[in-house]
Amino acid sequence: MTKRGKRAKRFIASLAVACALAFAAALPALADDALGDVDTPAAGAKAQTSAASGAQSSGEVDTSAVQVSKDGDAAALDGSSFAISDFSRAQKGSNRSIDGEYRGYAYLIGQGSGQVAQLVAVDDYVVAYIPQKMAQERSIDFSDSQTVDTLKKLFCALDAGRSSGSVPLTSISTWYFTTQQTYAVRAVRFQFDQDISGKTYALVIGTDGSDVTDSENANYAKPSFADFGAIAPADSVTITAAPTGLAAMSEFLQNLDWSPLWVSLRTTGIAIVFIVILGLLAAYFCLNLSSRAKSIFDAIFTIPMVLPPTVCGFILLFACGSNTAFGRFWIETGFPLIFSPAACVIAAVVVAFPLMYRNALGAFESLDRNMLDAARTLGWSNAKIFVRLMLPLSWSSIAAGMVLAFARALGEFGATLFMAGNYVGITRTIPIAIYFEWMNGNSDVAWFWTAVIIVFSLVVIVFINLWSGHTTKYRKRSE
Repeated sequence: MTKRGKRAKRFIASLAVACALAFAAALPALADDALGDVDTPAAGAKAQTSAASGAQSSGEVDTSAVQVSKDGDAAALDGSSFAISDFSRAQKGSNRSIDGEYRGYAYLIGQGSGQVAQLVAVDDYVVAYIPQKMAQERSIDFSDSQTVDTLKKLFCALDAGRSSGSVPLTSISTWYFTTQQTYAVRAVRFQFDQDISGKTYALVIGTDGSDVTDSENANYAKPSFADFGAIAPADSVTITAAPTGLAAMSEFLQNLDWSPLWVSLRTTGIAIVFIVILGLLAAYFCLNLSSRAKSIFDAIFTIPMVLPPTVCGFILLFACGSNTAFGRFWIETGFPLIFSPAACVIAAVVVAFPLMYRNALGAFESLDRNMLDAARTLGWSNAKIFVRLMLPLSWSSIAAGMVLAFARALGEFGATLFMAGNYVGITRTIPIAIYFEWMNGNSDVAWFWTAVIIVFSLVVIVFINLWSGHTTKYRKRSE
């Protein structure tokens, strides 16, 4: 090894050691930054002695005996005089000012004051509020352990069907029950049935009026979710049991919204036509370019494959929106490109085009140049050579590129959501449906569409493998 090579080797080794030492030194700082996240309590927010009475602690709540309606909005328990109906869960609240005044972290209640019980989960405990009139009419006594246990079972059974992978109510062991509209736990004040400008809210705020969701607050507390449900007489709540087995599958398929499948197939079917044409033309265009020009155009044609889909979607949204002359032209002609079926097609074409282009270019480059030149000496035009010679000889690679591009377009999510949005029956494709169904608590529907995408992907892989095996066998026979 030359002296210069040895120096270069020592320099690279020294640089690697320096990077390792710098990374090790940065680890504590990174850990500190992580602890300072807004979702993490500040150092001063240690557990404090409860300033409220009536805490009920227990282990895992057993909900096996609870009967839950097939829609998941009502529950009853044999032997109980009351049941729960009109159940709903709020995954997120709002921390904005209401009518120009900060009132705390707010959950909007879908019904009027005094109509529903309200449960708000914060960190490792939950505060359950039962309107006083409702508690008296249903003979609910918090000093009766059986009544409290029944309330827990009913709410936990209903919440389990709506938690969507987030914190379930059954995982919280400490409960506080109250009939008072204002209730404090430690330095956190809960305000229920708060009527503000014609709307009813459940609010979480510091006893000093501060924002407890601020990680810098010494009394930091993070609201996780809120549950709402009306407590009604047991004989007034009808529980329709969910079907099982084949009956459940039949009902599921009958009630399923199939529009994401049709939107996806329509989008992908139209997109693949443009993808194939543009991919072949781009590959043929780059074939005879100089090395430097080819590198530039190859980078341009390939970059959508390495960019995050959300970046592609953002660029397309900007380019096709009212920010540019191109976007304004289509808007003025009454055919806007964004938030329309056309937007789904454009997004699919952009993200899947590189797969078709790369496969076609590789196939064209592998052809024998002498054979193409011989065809030209026979008087064949470039168009005839392309159609009669290049395409048939490259068909196996082109077909593989078409199938890969089809699968990529079918599974596109980020760019489509950015540019086309989520409009049921118009722009909601299968990947978008999976995300929003899961977010809305419909995990069964999300899993169904996930299975559909997996089946499509397996079919694509099997097709490519079979086609490759057929091509290899043909070439072996030729040799």
